[in-house]
Parts: sequence; structure tokens; C-alpha cells
Amino acid sequence: MDTRVLKYFLTVAQTNNITKAAKQLHVTQPTLSRQIMDLEHELNATLFDRNQRRMQLTRAGVLFQRRATTILQLLDQTEEELHQKGDALTGTVSLGCVVSSASAFLMQLVNQFQHQHPDVFFNLFDGDGDVLRRQIDEAETELACLIEPVEAAKYNYLVLPVHEQWGIILRADDPLAQRKSFTKDDLSKLPLIIPHRNIVRDQVSDILKLDLRKLNAKVSNNLPNNAMELIRSGQYYGLAIGGILNLYHDPSLAFVPFSPATSTGHVLVWKKNRTLSPAAEAFLQFVADHSN
Repeated sequence: MDTRVLKYFLTVAQTNNITKAAKQLHVTQPTLSRQIMDLEHELNATLFDRNQRRMQLTRAGVLFQRRATTILQLLDQTEEELHQKGDALTGTVSLGCVVSSASAFLMQLVNQFQHQHPDVFFNLFDGDGDVLRRQIDEAETELACLIEPVEAAKYNYLVLPVHEQWGIILRADDPLAQRKSFTKDDLSKLPLIIPHRNIVRDQVSDILKLDLRKLNAKVSNNLPNNAMELIRSGQYYGLAIGGILNLYHDPSLAFVPFSPATSTGHVLVWKKNRTLSPAAEAFLQFVADHSN
């Protein structure tokens, strides 16, 4: 399969229009249409729904879009590594990170690493654990910082020196914000926003001996932006890590920890049985040297 055809396909998928894609690619519309049909014939799959004016991806098309993107990224990365000159480290590090205090720790290391290796480029991704794990599994990302626990059978991991305390994020002017802590008995009375990721949610419930079925859970969230808006309304309380509030620097919100104290760590993970790029290997070692 010609990589040129993959680029053609991705451009059509991005524009949803053969005419626009042909102009961007500097080819004729009939040529582009024929290339896409030949690709579908080769794959024995329909990649686009042509029943509408717009070229909408089918389910198979969405899957192939992810795979084609990964293939081209890996080819570009390989070419960079093959043309690495002398002792200067070059290449790209694809790094994902959850929204937590670990972000500040890792970005400081990215900054320091690039001072030493200015020719290394970083692709950074924000996301929750489920999104980042999918990116790792599909080779879209080489390294990802996740909140513990992780599936040790699938990933190698490096423990990071960043821990978070679990508790409740609420409005600062709420009378409950004056409390020193929340207990599990307090939680059943609150309209809660809970973490979307089951493995994290289950860990917190196990530590606090919570029965999740008895909680007044109203919303689940993966990233905090929308949850913060709901909390600011005064009608919701977020079950979350304190590091989220530290990142937002919002004086209208407050964080009250759980009692007994409930904390969790962070790990930097990469897929088992997958070779990292030289740049990613060097950055991983750099993080390990600064995590002791």
C-alpha cells in the first residue's frame, strides 16, 4: 500500500469533501476518487458513506483513519531516527499525561530535557487514563503518565515521585468548605461528580469502604473542565484529586480531603514488548534519574 494513498485518504477524511481534498493535494477530482475507490477495493471495506453530499467516514473508515495516522507517524519517526547525525539526539517523543500535579512535574522535566537535547520534538497529549491507554495500545503515544493503579500485565511502568490526595472539590463559599475533612458517611448526602475511569473509582471506594451504589452520583467526568463549571454552580461536589484544583488556581473553589487520608500515586507507562524510539528511551531514563 502506497503511503501517498494513505495521505490522500486522511485528507478526504479531514475535509469530508473530494473537491476540497483534491485542491489541497493538487490532484484532479477523478484521480482522487479513483484512488479512494481502489483503496476500498484493496481493503475490501467501505471507508466513506457517500449517500450525503459530505464524505462521512463509516465505522471501518474511523478505524482505518486511526491506523493510517499511526502508520504515517511511525514512518516519519523512523526516518528521523535513520537520519540522526553524529552524537546529537533527535526525534520525537509522544507523551501523554493526565490532568494532575504530575503534569507540572513532567513539563519541568520536558523543559530541562530539551535544554540538553534541543533537536528533540515533543508531541504532548492531555487525557484521562482510558484515552491515554488506548493511545498507548494503538502506538499513537509511546509514554503516558497515569494515576495508579495500572494494568501491570500490559505495561511497563516507572513510579513517579508525585502523589495526590483524594477529596471533594466544592465552592469556596459553601459552608462545607470550612470542614477539615469529609468521611464516607458525608458523601452519601452530596450530589456528586465522580471519576469516569472505573479502575480509579474502584480503588478510592475500596480505601474508603464506599458502596458506590449508595452514593448520589449525578455525573461522571473524564477531564475536569465541564465538571468545574458544574461545581461553580453550587449544585454539585466533585470527587477528585487535589492537584486538579492546584492547576486551575481558581479562588472560587476549595478542596477538602477525605478522612481517613486517601492518596494515590502516578506512573509513567509504556507498552510491553514494544521498542521505544531512541528519543523516548533517553527521556525515560532522564525521568528515572530525576525520580529518585
